[in-house]
Amino acid sequence: MDYDRMMRVFRAAAIEAGDRIMEIYGAEDFEVRAKSDASPVTEADEAADALISARLRVAFPDLPLVTEEQADSHDQSAATFLIVDPLDGTKEFVQRRGDFTVNIAFVEAGVPVRGVVYAPAKGRLFYTDAEGNSVEEDGPFDIEKTGSVRPIRVGKPDNAALYVVASKSHRDAATDAYIAHYGVADLKSAGSSLKFCLVATGEADLYPRLGRTMEWDTAAGDAVLRGAGGHVIRFEDHAPFTYGKPGFANGFFIAHAPGVALVKP
Repeated sequence: MDYDRMMRVFRAAAIEAGDRIMEIYGAEDFEVRAKSDASPVTEADEAADALISARLRVAFPDLPLVTEEQADSHDQSAATFLIVDPLDGTKEFVQRRGDFTVNIAFVEAGVPVRGVVYAPAKGRLFYTDAEGNSVEEDGPFDIEKTGSVRPIRVGKPDNAALYVVASKSHRDAATDAYIAHYGVADLKSAGSSLKFCLVATGEADLYPRLGRTMEWDTAAGDAVLRGAGGHVIRFEDHAPFTYGKPGFANGFFIAHAPGVALVKP
């Protein structure tokens, strides 16, 4: 696989989609509908999905493509594939809170090995480079020309005073009870796959998720975290967290920096 070319395509697709999302975000009003599972979808989700899918299908015609907004793609069975969430954090988008991202990832043999997470309203762009190491690029972001990039790396946790991040829209009593087992210096809430990126940059040490997610919600952030030296594991037994599961549905998980003394459920 030509990972250098792959990441150029991913980066350009994410920025193009982010630009379109921000056009709609800045409008006085936009359409919001409920999908069959009652989750919201907007014209921004659909516009971003169309842009990204078009670029990926031209660049990688032989790779299966799974994307949240195309239900027929969810019936595939694959261990190596492209996976997209064109607008992760739709609730944050609708409520104009800014914590939404564009997620594009490549999963190889069940492992997300390359990915990009772009938070256009936050002006933050994270991705794996051709070698699989994670970087953050400084804006402004140009589709054709890469700006200055700097490597990102997980922090060195102090288990007596951990920095924990949890979901903004989906945090519950079970998550709070689990976090209570740790010595916490600071607990912050964030939306979308930004939580993985905060662990990847050392801004957080631990991100537990005890709730429903899909693989398109996590794959890109997971790739960025792994490329920064972090880990994502299954909540129930701390086994490796894999992709290509039936229906692309996730179980509970823990994203963390090495050195966190993990508590077993």
